[in-house]
Amino acid sequence: MIAQLTGQIAYRSLDHIILDVNGVGYRVIVPLSTFYALPDQGQVTLQVQTHVKEDSFQLFGFATFDEKEMFRLLIGVSGVGPKLAVNILSNISTDELRTALGEGNLARLSSIPGIGKKTAERLVVDLREKARASTPEAATDQAATTAGTGFSLEDALSALTNLGYKENQARKAIESMDISPGSTVEEILKGALRLLIK
Repeated sequence: MIAQLTGQIAYRSLDHIILDVNGVGYRVIVPLSTFYALPDQGQVTLQVQTHVKEDSFQLFGFATFDEKEMFRLLIGVSGVGPKLAVNILSNISTDELRTALGEGNLARLSSIPGIGKKTAERLVVDLREKARASTPEAATDQAATTAGTGFSLEDALSALTNLGYKENQARKAIESMDISPGSTVEEILKGALRLLIK
């Protein structure tokens, strides 16, 4: 599970970049918000969400932890895949999106290309409370926790989804645990499984 990449920009386009990390080129799909935040060249660090399907392995990159967390919330909504989630983040800032969700502003959400009224309603129902809890400060706190445990949280989440648990279900179990810095993947996994099999 790749959670973060630091490297040199080898190629840059509106929908993706190629990041050269020690001679290995990673194709990372980015929203426009991240694209415009990146320099034309030089070293950058991206927060990465790995998306694995039967026929593909994709990396989605974000300039901030807040964008990454919002992306993860969006793809947890039924009918919203990674492509649509990137499109949403390309057309609205995370702050404005959080406000629109909190206020149930269907008109603003429906104005985003690819979002119809039904999808807008589903976004509000599913994410209104989660978006409020997912503030930039909370994302920073979560990033600090993740940094303290290496990539154990991401690895445990990946392991649980590979075992057949839904990502939202697995994430909820992990987030409800009291995880100390330095916890291993095995420790986190065992604790999460105890919660999930109750």
